[in-house]
Amino acid sequence: MTLLGGFFIVLGGIGVALIGAIVALFGAWSSFFLLGIAVGMLTILVGILMLAAPRGHAVWGGLAICLALASIPLALAGLIIGFVLALIGGVLALGWKPPAARFLTIEGRTVPRPPPPNP
Repeated sequence: MTLLGGFFIVLGGIGVALIGAIVALFGAWSSFFLLGIAVGMLTILVGILMLAAPRGHAVWGGLAICLALASIPLALAGLIIGFVLALIGGVLALGWKPPAARFLTIEGRTVPRPPPPNP
């Protein structure tokens, strides 16, 4: 979910960058408008790291939530869809529990013979 949210955040960042290009035509140039694309790329990177290194799920989940919140002013909230997907992906990563290793122990036991029946 975080990866998909990152793609929508990049799209929102491209929209903000286009707005910045229009504003630059009037002489007010700023690199602030490119931050939305950077937030989207970082969200995609965090999503990839969630898949590649699941042991750091708490860190990746926290970063995904922070980047989703940062996308609100910087990337038009990832067209709302990106914000929601990245937020849900981060929360799911925080709550994920790794599967417990199963230890099967089989002990060989001998069963004593039953006592003879009483006549």
